[in-house]
Amino acid sequence: MLDAKFDAILRRYLPFISAADVIAEDTSLRDYGLDSMATVELMSDLESEYRIRFVDDLLSLETFATPGRIWASISQMTAPAE
Repeated sequence: MLDAKFDAILRRYLPFISAADVIAEDTSLRDYGLDSMATVELMSDLESEYRIRFVDDLLSLETFATPGRIWASISQMTAPAE
């Protein structure tokens, strides 16, 4: 489940999305205008907001293809250690 903070950050980097558009977990971020420069800026904002670091294995087009994939990575990094 995506949270409101994540939604707000993501919207800053999607120039082709309207305020009325719902961001679903499987939304193609490229379709809404996320380019390579915006991806780097988005990653930086997410790292700051969630106090995480995207490791090299997660630095791929696949990770940043949809909100669901990004959120899954964030959730994995912020989950309590077992």
